[in-house]
Amino acid sequence: MAVHLHPLSPSDLLPIPGIQLGYAMAGIKKADRKDVLIITLTPGSSVSGVFTLNRFCAAPVQICKQHLAQTTGIRALVINTGNANAGTGEPGLKDANAVCDAVAALLEITPEEVLPFSTGVILEPLPVAKIITALSAAKANLIDAGWYDAAFAIMTTDTLPKAYSSSQEIAGVKVSMSGVSKGAGMIHPNMATMLGFIGTDIGIDAQLLNTLTKEVADLSFNAITIDGDTSTNDSFIIMASNQCGIYIDSTEHAAYAPFKAMLLATAQDLAKKIVRDGEGATKFMTIEVKGGANLEECKLVGEAIAHSPLVKTAFFASDPNLGRILAAIGYAGIQDLDVNHVQLWLGDVWVAKDGGRNPDYREEDGQRVMSEAEIKVTVDLGRGQSERTMWTCDFSHEYVSINADYRS
Repeated sequence: MAVHLHPLSPSDLLPIPGIQLGYAMAGIKKADRKDVLIITLTPGSSVSGVFTLNRFCAAPVQICKQHLAQTTGIRALVINTGNANAGTGEPGLKDANAVCDAVAALLEITPEEVLPFSTGVILEPLPVAKIITALSAAKANLIDAGWYDAAFAIMTTDTLPKAYSSSQEIAGVKVSMSGVSKGAGMIHPNMATMLGFIGTDIGIDAQLLNTLTKEVADLSFNAITIDGDTSTNDSFIIMASNQCGIYIDSTEHAAYAPFKAMLLATAQDLAKKIVRDGEGATKFMTIEVKGGANLEECKLVGEAIAHSPLVKTAFFASDPNLGRILAAIGYAGIQDLDVNHVQLWLGDVWVAKDGGRNPDYREEDGQRVMSEAEIKVTVDLGRGQSERTMWTCDFSHEYVSINADYRS
């Protein structure tokens, strides 16, 4: 039931020099399903990541943070689906480290050069033996053009794989970029039950990449919500293999601005695909909040609207019960908000004017917009020049069914 999310083709995805990907079928949750992935990086690559803020963050998240802090030479990533290795305490950490040890031995690198990732059911022990047994097959499948299989290998309740590629000339050099993501439920800013991996052949200073990763995440994966649940395993990783001949060492470098724009476009595409494939989704909504005194209050309002079950169920029913949006604006947390300056549009229809119903608004116009599969909501707070955009989807009957049966 994905909203305008089209099937993926191998020809859509570009290989990235210096990065190889290989999958295996370990039978973690279901037989004959790609559920283990290895990504290898050439020496000299830069890697950065941002992770969930959930205090119950999974064992692999904890280890990823440690390894990124301990070394600048990440050489491999290992991902499994079907089990989150979250809420597993010290045994979970031991299991995740065992997987890192096995990958390191297989690739002849150190365990600290391996980043582990898991996604799936929480509070269940990681099937370490199955994963380690499958690693040899994943290594044998390592290829430059492995992004297509990688997109499948990281899926959980996703209905379709999610990936994006592009190339463009930057500072006279062709730069390539590919990425994959997964996620369909338990999605809310501060990362979500999502995994996102982007690879590029550009070279960039490690600290600069850290800053850029946070900035890009804030405007992409931290600008989506499906159901308001922040998961335990969320991770977004950028890998720069330093193979194309460009090395960005500062924000003043001629390649920095166009590279940042390219990276943001990739991350936003992957983030939007998660929303389009939201569990049971039938509508894709863009929430644009402008006229804020600062970015934070635009974020508060955007999240309140995008997260509201009442708003989301109204959109599912194509019911222009738009007072629910005004209510969300009102409880978003702006203590000195003057509602008499607030404007609201649904698509091209001006619904609320100066804090009240627009005298020219007709419900049939709202109904027309609500019936569309893609809908834009625009709010002007009338307080300043800041603005922020978020993306969300509706709540349908199927969302309840998917999550009621998730462990089946």
